[in-house]
Amino acid sequence: MSADPAVGARRPDPGAQPPACHPERSAQRGVEGSRAVPTSTASALFLGGFFDELTRWGVREVVVSPGSRSTPLAMVAYELARRHPERLRLFVDVDERGAAFFALGLAKASGRPAALVCTSGTAVANYYPAVLEAESSRVPLVVLTGDRPPRLQGLGAPQTCDQLKAYGDHVRAFRQMPLPTADDAALAFARQAAREACIAALPFGVPASGDGEGLRIAGACEGFPVHLNFPFDEPLKPDLQVEGLFDAARTPEPAVSVPRVRTHLRLDEDADCIEQLLRGRRVVVFAGEGSARTQLEARDLMLWARSNELLVFADPLSGLRNDGDPRVIDNYDSLFGSKNEGPQPEVVVRFGRCPVSKRATSALAGARPLNIVVDPFETRDFNAATDVFVPCSPHDFVRSLRFCHTDTKEQHEFNAAWIAANDAARARIAAVDDVAEGFEGAFVRRVVELAPKGSCLFAANSMSVRALDTFYLKGGRPLAVLCNRGLNGIDGTVSTALGAAQHFEQTTLLTGDLTLLHDLNALALQRELRVQREAAAARDGGAPGAAPSIVIVLLNNNGGGIFDMLPQQSDDPYFERLFLTPQDVDFGAAARAFGVPYRIANTVLTFDEAYRELLGTPGISLIEVRVPLSGLKGRYAPYWS
Repeated sequence: MSADPAVGARRPDPGAQPPACHPERSAQRGVEGSRAVPTSTASALFLGGFFDELTRWGVREVVVSPGSRSTPLAMVAYELARRHPERLRLFVDVDERGAAFFALGLAKASGRPAALVCTSGTAVANYYPAVLEAESSRVPLVVLTGDRPPRLQGLGAPQTCDQLKAYGDHVRAFRQMPLPTADDAALAFARQAAREACIAALPFGVPASGDGEGLRIAGACEGFPVHLNFPFDEPLKPDLQVEGLFDAARTPEPAVSVPRVRTHLRLDEDADCIEQLLRGRRVVVFAGEGSARTQLEARDLMLWARSNELLVFADPLSGLRNDGDPRVIDNYDSLFGSKNEGPQPEVVVRFGRCPVSKRATSALAGARPLNIVVDPFETRDFNAATDVFVPCSPHDFVRSLRFCHTDTKEQHEFNAAWIAANDAARARIAAVDDVAEGFEGAFVRRVVELAPKGSCLFAANSMSVRALDTFYLKGGRPLAVLCNRGLNGIDGTVSTALGAAQHFEQTTLLTGDLTLLHDLNALALQRELRVQREAAAARDGGAPGAAPSIVIVLLNNNGGGIFDMLPQQSDDPYFERLFLTPQDVDFGAAARAFGVPYRIANTVLTFDEAYRELLGTPGISLIEVRVPLSGLKGRYAPYWS
């Protein structure tokens, strides 16, 4: 900020000559011993150490939004990915907003922090929506923003604004980085800053994975976004030929490899207290998003539930609907508030966030059972109903609390009533398979039935995730079901799904038209995905290998159909203008513009044919299903009563 002349600042002499410019002198920013180091060398060594350390602490992917001021970050990340593709994959997305959501999807699907690189100015602001979603959904993101040097701040320099703590309290940590230098202390600091960023982004460490039971089945994360702001002076292009680019000031490798993974936490004496609360009462487990990250955690949770004769009300994002156990109640959303509803529980143990089902949340808030919330950080209880808060992960909870002594006659009767009601609802919901055309639920059921084993099913918000909650019945093909439920928004949904898809051979995105339209330019990533395939084939000696396939299933009702179920619903003109908002988009033309294979299917039969045809197609494909805008509430009524 410029000084106020009234308090002693000297006005410049209009006749004075500006100081001579000495590019060679201004370039000497770093000092290595007593030797001056040009900026291009200093920035390369400083950032080489920084990115090398990020990969050592779990970062495997970086998404670059092209720009000038972020040149040193982008080029050093590119060089590391080029030299060591097994350590770092680099993606390029020209749209900053979409790029941030793409990185969000990468991190959500992997559980590892993903890095983001952008230039200064409005690019930083375009990352904001994804940062907010990452905060709410606990997704680890490492946001790296380029910035102008301090001497250009507050003076009207182009593309310059105050980027200090640009995301406020929505990131877990912020660090203003110094101008790069290449002395030993600076290089050691660059590595320490990278370590601290990863520790803040993923407090419990990189989750274990590798064997089949360690495979991720849900978007459960225990991380946060962090922000590091890097000022750079010109020249911006780093010297990537400098010796020791990714080795400078590296700390010695430990004699024994010790992965940074979460250690098991035990409840110890608290277990007895919790067992007393559960003993002799009607208990149900509410499993929301965050209940289980892997097949191993889901298996342990269900083993605990079976050992204690507990019902598990499984949200579609919990990862537990893969289990066909009778104790898994998957149709509770259609049962709460209906004449077929089972008896009320006396104790609810909630894992993860509150369920997608608003009916279930409202019904339990009204019944007011004893609420035990199990969460490593906070209650996330917007109904202010928490009676006991257990600060640990669900997996730690079930491994510590082996037996709860709930195997009573009353619990058996409670379970039997709910299982019978759930089975009846299941039969009613499965009947949607006989609907030939015109109803979204039939197409959602076909996706769940036909999606390949182990593939990812990504649901948009609004009606898509609610339809999935209703028509995703337990015990079918095991799927990883993801959704951006942090803020329930439609922003960046396609980009997030495309990011998540990089960790699966097959992904299906279930979305409505407004959500797709809101992120339509994500289809431009079709080219980036082709570049990734070609690069992988070149590394593998020309072998094509398995390339991610993403089929977008568009349920196009030409508007915001969900408002037909909300209090805003009306026959007055304002309702269509302000809430239904039909857009009349030719999605076939849009698909062709981006080189995306396109099919239209208006019956279940033609949908099956199109979906089977496009499964396995490398890159992005689109199937459009046109359904009515009006009468949504009436069409769902038979499956919700």
